[in-house]
Amino acid sequence: MLDDIYKDARSRMKKSVQSTRQDLARLRTGRASTALLDHLRVDYYGNPSPLDQVATVSVADARTISVNPWEKNMVPVIEKAILESDLGLNPVTAGEIIRIPLPVLTEERRREMTRIVRQEGENGKVAIRNIRRDALNHVKELLKEKEISEDEDKRAHDQIQEITDQFVAEIDALTQEKEKEVMEV
Repeated sequence: MLDDIYKDARSRMKKSVQSTRQDLARLRTGRASTALLDHLRVDYYGNPSPLDQVATVSVADARTISVNPWEKNMVPVIEKAILESDLGLNPVTAGEIIRIPLPVLTEERRREMTRIVRQEGENGKVAIRNIRRDALNHVKELLKEKEISEDEDKRAHDQIQEITDQFVAEIDALTQEKEKEVMEV
């Protein structure tokens, strides 16, 4: 019973850490990364499709992302999607290849990005705490129904808190790493 609760909490917390990792990967740092465009969707014959399903996305150099559409008629559609995104990027089209130069981040923009990184990290921690709350509620229900003893309840609380601390520390490490990456010139 309790093992199932621990297993469920652990797997859900792992998913929260993965989600936070993906959210942090989308944030722009000083270098080019294809993860920057992962969430971008383009209109492919009436269907919104992920960019990587209609084009090859690669890093041309440290400050340039290259997008090579599989079909020639997709160039303006992809360009429009990049312009309309909240990334603030200006694509440059050279024939069939779209190059996206990443402007150098100013010190002010870097500080703003670290705040965003911290906010994303906090969102991840809140998700983990919500999972902890759910797990503790399950344990409380088991105690009410007299399926576990008070000693088992206490041990379960300690175990769930230990699992929570482990995943919160993982998110802290991710955010610190990302902050360091953002502030790197």
